[in-house]
Amino acid sequence: MQQLSVVDRAGTGVLDLLASVGAVATFGVRALLESTRPPYEGREVLKHIYQFGYRSAPLILAAGFAIGVVLSMHTRASLARFGAESLIPAGLAMALIRETGPLTAGLLVAGRVGAGIGAEIGAMKVSEQIDALEANAVDAFKYLAVTRIIALMIVMPLLTILMDFSGIVGGYVAEAAVSGMSWRVYLERAFSYITYSDIIPATLKTVVFGYLIAAVSSYLGFTTSRGTEGVGEASTRSVVLASMLIIVSNVVLVKVIFFFYPAVSA
Repeated sequence: MQQLSVVDRAGTGVLDLLASVGAVATFGVRALLESTRPPYEGREVLKHIYQFGYRSAPLILAAGFAIGVVLSMHTRASLARFGAESLIPAGLAMALIRETGPLTAGLLVAGRVGAGIGAEIGAMKVSEQIDALEANAVDAFKYLAVTRIIALMIVMPLLTILMDFSGIVGGYVAEAAVSGMSWRVYLERAFSYITYSDIIPATLKTVVFGYLIAAVSSYLGFTTSRGTEGVGEASTRSVVLASMLIIVSNVVLVKVIFFFYPAVSA
């Protein structure tokens, strides 16, 4: 009987997980469909673009600069063994643009913006502000969730470009401090092996990251319960779940990019 009870609990847990995944997926698909129908709430989208993009820029720039410095030091330590110091800028730029920049930007935004969305919408849910919006004939789903999803899908590629730029600057500072390389030579070497097939797919995949972060965080906010305790839980779960989905989706997106751009994997 005890063994049967364990099996029952495991089966219930799996069913609950699948139900949660289905609910989040339904929420996200509904948001995409609603984004194509008027009204478009342009002013609200612009407000969130400012909140998510402009206010996240200092964090992205600082993190990108630090990552560029660290990558430059590690790349130098590795390539110096083979006498290939001239490839340091190209190796750093390729690592940043293809993978490190997009993934790091996604995880940072999941921590900063995802937690904020989950907490903000969750607080509105438990204080019945969402019900008040519905009572005033405002589509709360579109006004609160869809606008945030659209804004974050627009912002993520821009933040990724900032991350790549600041990382390259950080790499240059580290390299110039060691070898005295000029900025012009550094840039020429950094982009000598970089093509548009490296930059565009890696940057555009962050649109998916933005969609996942905003959709998951909004869903957890809309389903918040148990007062302030539930708001805190929604904020924490938003960061954890969004980060996990970014990591998993990144694996899938990299395989898709390699399929459509075989040269990138060469």
